[in-house]
Amino acid sequence: MNDLILDHVSKRYQVQHRSHRRGRLRSLLQTLAGFDAQSDFWALRDISFEVARGETLGIIGHNGAGKSTILKLLSKVTTPTSGEIRISGRLSALIEVGSGFHPELTGRENIFLSGSILGMRHREIVRKLEGIVDFAGVRDFIDTPVKHFSSGMYVRLGFSIAAHLEPDILLLDEVLAVGDATFQAKCLDRINQLHRQGRTIVFISHDLVSVEKLCGRVLLLDYGRVIASGPARDIIGTYQEIGRTRWPPKQQVVGGPTRSGEIEITSVTCEDESGHAATVFRTGDSVRIRFEYLAHIAIPDAIFELYVYSMLDGLYGPWFQLTTASEDGETLGIERGREVAEYEIDELSLLPGICYVSARIAHRGQPAGQAIDWQQQSLTLRVDHGRTVCGTFYMPHRWRIGHTSSPAHATSGPELKSWSAESDTDGREVPARSLPGTR
Repeated sequence: MNDLILDHVSKRYQVQHRSHRRGRLRSLLQTLAGFDAQSDFWALRDISFEVARGETLGIIGHNGAGKSTILKLLSKVTTPTSGEIRISGRLSALIEVGSGFHPELTGRENIFLSGSILGMRHREIVRKLEGIVDFAGVRDFIDTPVKHFSSGMYVRLGFSIAAHLEPDILLLDEVLAVGDATFQAKCLDRINQLHRQGRTIVFISHDLVSVEKLCGRVLLLDYGRVIASGPARDIIGTYQEIGRTRWPPKQQVVGGPTRSGEIEITSVTCEDESGHAATVFRTGDSVRIRFEYLAHIAIPDAIFELYVYSMLDGLYGPWFQLTTASEDGETLGIERGREVAEYEIDELSLLPGICYVSARIAHRGQPAGQAIDWQQQSLTLRVDHGRTVCGTFYMPHRWRIGHTSSPAHATSGPELKSWSAESDTDGREVPARSLPGTR
């Protein structure tokens, strides 16, 4: 059974052009002369899809693709120009975290106010009050006016209220960009819990990692039309490929390091362990990153550097750096002509997410604000689930399991028996191999 059905839905807006808003007289004269002061903008064109009961559907696309317009139509904020929308069940939409908060009211009072706006009954709010407060982690400040809340406390409380809704259908628009990483994990767990309870969820987000974690099926919108639908990983890959071809990374960034131009970086690419070009990897995969360059003159003291940034946190510094610089001060001589620099990573330590790579060539000891050449955001990578680990990075390691022996007069630590085993790449037990420092 389907909880949501959109049947050939289109939405048109009339756009008033700035050049026609200079005065009523001019507008009147243009209208009389046959000039149209408005034009049609189709936010959605002939959209059709169904959402089954209990399904979590993701909707992705570039800014202006029509994602939020779909939510507005489903939540009845606006009506379609043509087509039909059928909804079966109680629907709640969380489009803006903290909507309905009054700055002069306390956190407790705002729970009742915002909960009522989102469709919860007073009796229901009273029953869920303690859970909402605990989920948000603001118990010590719950009777303080929210105007004194930090931005993190504000959005945590707003999401906590919405997270305790019990609708048949829940619409979510960019609501996971709240709080710190720990709270975001709680949000994901709560949405997964609602899914297990059989709630129907429509999730719109630019956070592709969360979309893949939450959604079994994803729609890709492009300029108001559905251009792809299918498993999350496949559709996210299609979306990223469109982004790479339509909006190639900028090679020059205003305000970036000054460049001498002695060497030019001509391309930055990635290869998998088979030597094939790739931009999608899994945690623990082997990766080769290479960039080609053209040296106009010979350089006796060059260093090559790659910086890997989080897609969200790139402005605050790189996740890590790969460099040819050595501790002993040894220089790298570069001859004139076209060459290539390669970096090999045996096991990729990044956990699932989106990141981008910047490349830099500089003289040894050259300040960070200067470079021979610097290409920012020259390569975008996606890391999918591989190794099952928690934290920020995967640390390559090996392990063994065995019995310990404790002789009566032993003074040394436990002895690892010879039959011990270590894990393979999938965490399964395999015959032990020799480890450094063991016999």
